Amino acid sequence: MKTLIVYYSLEGNTAWVAQQLAAQLDADTLSLVPQKAYPDKGFAKFFWGGKSAKMKETPALEAYGIEPAAYDRIILAGPVWAGTFAPPLRTFVKAHPLTDKAFAFVMCSAGGGADKAFADLAALAKLPQNPPTLHLVDPKKKPDDGNMKKIAEFCEKLRTPQEGTAT
Repeated sequence: MKTLIVYYSLEGNTAWVAQQLAAQLDADTLSLVPQKAYPDKGFAKFFWGGKSAKMKETPALEAYGIEPAAYDRIILAGPVWAGTFAPPLRTFVKAHPLTDKAFAFVMCSAGGGADKAFADLAALAKLPQNPPTLHLVDPKKKPDDGNMKKIAEFCEKLRTPQEGTAT
């Protein structure tokens, strides 16, 4: 199955996970880059990122040379912001009606909130069933053998066709 990992990463955690997944799944990656960067330090990071997530903003993205329609499976990955997913993922999903694809979701956070972010993303993408998910807590900042095990298990799950899901 031809797989594309579409991700947004502010602090490098999600980018690190995307690279681990790409290596194990022989997948391509697409880094979403907002035309106007989000602050990455201090109060402004939490204020502007949280506001953008809560207001369901769709920031303009830099052009990318990959055509998502050419892939069988899309893995959407990003950080949890204010209890939901980061806005660049919203921009991507709205621009690419990919309901005929197999999907999986990955979220990185400093704690919780991934379940709501997964549900919000599935609702936006109008998916008929719940896709496979992976949640990691600060995987780049706080290396842990448990994270590598979770990544390997997630990849194995994606390699094994699930009943009722697109393959």
